[in-house]
Amino acid sequence: MARRVLVTRPDPGATRTARRLETLGFEPVLLPLSETRPVPVARDIVPINATAVAVTSSNALRHAPSGLVERLSHLTCHAVGAKTADSARQAGFASVREGPGDAAALADQVANELGKATLAYLCGRVRMPEFERRLEVGGVRVVSIETYDTVALTPDPGLVRHRLGGQPVDAVLVYSARAAAAYGELLAAHVEADMLMRRARCLCLSGRIAAAMGEGLNIEVALDPNEDALLALLGDPD
Repeated sequence: MARRVLVTRPDPGATRTARRLETLGFEPVLLPLSETRPVPVARDIVPINATAVAVTSSNALRHAPSGLVERLSHLTCHAVGAKTADSARQAGFASVREGPGDAAALADQVANELGKATLAYLCGRVRMPEFERRLEVGGVRVVSIETYDTVALTPDPGLVRHRLGGQPVDAVLVYSARAAAAYGELLAAHVEADMLMRRARCLCLSGRIAAAMGEGLNIEVALDPNEDALLALLGDPD
């Protein structure tokens, strides 16, 4: 019997992850514990002297108003990795630079290339400060344009029961601090969920996310903050 892996991220990412898990020989169990929502973006927030754009999450592009992308699409877009680069092209950016897959490394790369310039950064309200800090240290003026927010979800008990199907979960994939906190709250509020998931390996995308998990859990952190490294923690499916 295939090992069951709980996927806590929302769609469209959850469906892509489920397909990857099935290909690897695992049984995915989808139970989103967070979701992304668009936030209003002021028309005058785009700096007229921006020389480039940076994106570290596809969600920033997915939730960006079409008019915002149109105003920036003539600039080179520096994307954190391959998936985000594809999203940037689909959004309408003609010139896209694919980064090394890590936000901190992308910041160093962009700072070396741009020097003392102004960068428009499409991002979420919840984000790690390291990307912006590194750019500013490198002399780049960063104008952050928040296009979405990440909020925790409290799934309905009936949905939890249906998704778990009375079977234990072997591992849990956690992609955000919001989902990490929601997972602990779920175990505290739902006796059946606690019984079926308390012993699962909680695989976190970063140390910051792991720090938001509850106590007494079996927590592991990916070597790099990307899904390839996260899924590598699963090991063999048998």
